This record gives sequence, C-alpha cells and structure tokens, in this order.
Amino acid sequence: MTESATAILLVDDEEMLREPLAAYLRRQGFAVTEAASAAAARSVLVDGTPDLVLLDIMMPGEDGLSLCRHLVEARNIPTILLTARGEATDRIIGLEIGADDYLVKPFEPRELVARIRSVLRRANRIPDAAEQAPAGEDRDYLFEGWRLDVLKHRLTDPDGAMISISTAEYRLLRAFLDHPRQVLDRDRLLDMVQGREAHLFDRAVDNQVSRLRRKIEADSRNPEFIQTVRGGGYRFAADVRRAGTEAP
Repeated sequence: MTESATAILLVDDEEMLREPLAAYLRRQGFAVTEAASAAAARSVLVDGTPDLVLLDIMMPGEDGLSLCRHLVEARNIPTILLTARGEATDRIIGLEIGADDYLVKPFEPRELVARIRSVLRRANRIPDAAEQAPAGEDRDYLFEGWRLDVLKHRLTDPDGAMISISTAEYRLLRAFLDHPRQVLDRDRLLDMVQGREAHLFDRAVDNQVSRLRRKIEADSRNPEFIQTVRGGGYRFAADVRRAGTEAP
C-alpha cells in the first residue's frame, strides 16, 4: 500500500487538537477520518478498516484503553496512543494490551508522522525500500506444523487455519523463533518487541506472552512451546526452520 493511500482514523474528543492535526496529516498525504469519541470510532469501523488508528486515552464515555483492546484483539489494527503527560500507568496498560506505540501530549507533529511510518512498516502496511529484508530473510518460519508468514504477518496452525495475531504478538513470536531453545530474559524480549523505553514496561512482556500462549498452545496453562524459566525469562522449546531449508 502506498503512503498516499494510507487510511488513518484519528480518535480524540479535543476538537482544538484533532482538527489541526488531521489537517496536518492530510498535507502529509494521509487519508484521515476523524472521530470525537470511541462510539463514533466504532461507527466508522463498521464501514471499513483503517491502516492505523491514532487514539486518545482520556475521553468521555468509553475510554481509549477499552477501544484499544477492541482494535488490537478483534480487529488487529495498528494503534498509536495519544496520552497526557501524567498518565504513565495508562501508557503501561496500553502497551500491555498491545498498542504499537504512544506519544505524550503536547507533541511535535513531525515526530508523530515518523512514528506512524515506523508502525506501518512494522505492520507491513507500507513498503520501505531501505528496509527490505536481506536475501533469505523473507522465508517463512516453520515449527511443529505451524507457519509464520514473514511478508504477510500471517500465522497458520498445523491444520492450515489462519490464527489472528496482533503486531505486538507477531514481533514477540518472531523474537522467539529467531532464538529457539534459548533463554530470553524480559529485558531482552522487551527490547526486541517494544524497543524505545522498553525498560519502563517490564510487565508488558508477561501479558504479551500470555496472549500469545492462548493463540498457539493446546493448553496455555501447561505450555509446550513458550516455557517459563524460573528467574530467567522464557524459552521457545521447539525446533524452528525457515521455509526452503532442510529440517535440522
């Protein structure tokens, strides 16, 4: 998808912020739809799925965190939270839910555009020639009958059924698949999955692991793949290979 076709849903009840920001994003080539509440956003979503949602946390009625959970778990839409400076706890919860990034108000619009492009690239919604995978790195991951499609960010189970995963869950699973049978502590996993300021959100990895276990484990309470290592973190306990390569 080209950047000129990138559709953004901007959800914020502050008209004085929302309208100028929407105008700025349109000048950058994005197609922006505005919503003044979570209810209005849900109405917009009935008619189509945007490429990304910019979501204010503090809104009257349904708050942004509740809507964020719906966007991530039910719709798998990349989401950037817009937060007030004093809402550290809400930012942590947002990342635990699966939001892709956050930006603290007031912010520089150019920084927001950079964050949007970064999230869209990670979600594979826009191409970036400068970040094309090296030869061989676009091969799918295979483990115990499962397949993770690197280019389309799709996960299929041994029966061939597609399993919906969020952008954060994809990044976490790929971190495990890149390091099979290795113990990865929380700091290292958070750095791989969340990147910037990950050390502030050490609870996020446990929540993301729990969500991912529910997707890929036959019994998430007795995991076969993502095993907890006491005092160490987690280990992906399966052999992994890339499509087109011989099994180990």
